[in-house]
Amino acid sequence: MANGWAPDGAVQEQIEDSVKDALASARARMPSGAGSAECEECGEPIPEARRRALPGARTCVSCQSARDKRPTYSGINRRGSKDSQLR
Repeated sequence: MANGWAPDGAVQEQIEDSVKDALASARARMPSGAGSAECEECGEPIPEARRRALPGARTCVSCQSARDKRPTYSGINRRGSKDSQLR
């Protein structure tokens, strides 16, 4: 089903592009490199199981949970905006 002047499948392509962008953003935020034995924020030891599960971990579970609750702001999906389709 086309949406306005968009060709068939355009809406699905926008959805797929949005998902791909979100995955790329999430992968970029994942820790990498050598992890830490102690939390960078509170100084408590990071459990061995967490360090094995997430090799680049630098924070304990409670500090990471607090970080994850902070609001994040994302950009606009320009591929799906009307302005980018008109150019």
